[in-house]
Amino acid sequence: MWQATAIPQVFVAEQPSRAGGPDLLWYAVHCKPHFEFRVARDFSQSGIETYLPVFEETHQWTDRKKTVLVPVFPGYVLTRFADVAGARTSILKNFGVIRILGHGHYLDAIPEEQVDSVRRLLASPLRCEGHPLIKEGATVRVRHGALKGLEGLMVRFKNKTRLVVSVDLLGRSISPAIDSGGV
Repeated sequence: MWQATAIPQVFVAEQPSRAGGPDLLWYAVHCKPHFEFRVARDFSQSGIETYLPVFEETHQWTDRKKTVLVPVFPGYVLTRFADVAGARTSILKNFGVIRILGHGHYLDAIPEEQVDSVRRLLASPLRCEGHPLIKEGATVRVRHGALKGLEGLMVRFKNKTRLVVSVDLLGRSISPAIDSGGV
């Protein structure tokens, strides 16, 4: 049995915006299983802006309980960089990295709004849990409360209303329980 509570946990090395230079966009880096923390740490130490959203989970065995950090998107680390010569190589040369998500030679960027939505959800006091990507459903915007202005899909799960915020490129989502009257 486990219980998840969201905590803001990030590995970030801020990279200053270069005026007049290439745009810094968010990309999903696919890494080996259970290598997310190492890859995020290595990126951060290399000066690459990195975001690794995690949950704190309490795992219970017959003889003990232990609290562990688990990535929201297992197998992925989010990085922000300009897609210029050398940038891909500096990402791909790190131990544990498999690839940067995209099609062929073109990288697929994650919209800034989706990364911000994940950050806001994890920073809120609401309990969040992983959720598979849902394409159908009504897109809603929260009108009041801690998540005011946040957009996502409203779904019903186990007699509770949940707001699903998705990162389309990863095919993953997270969803806190919300009051349906607030959307």
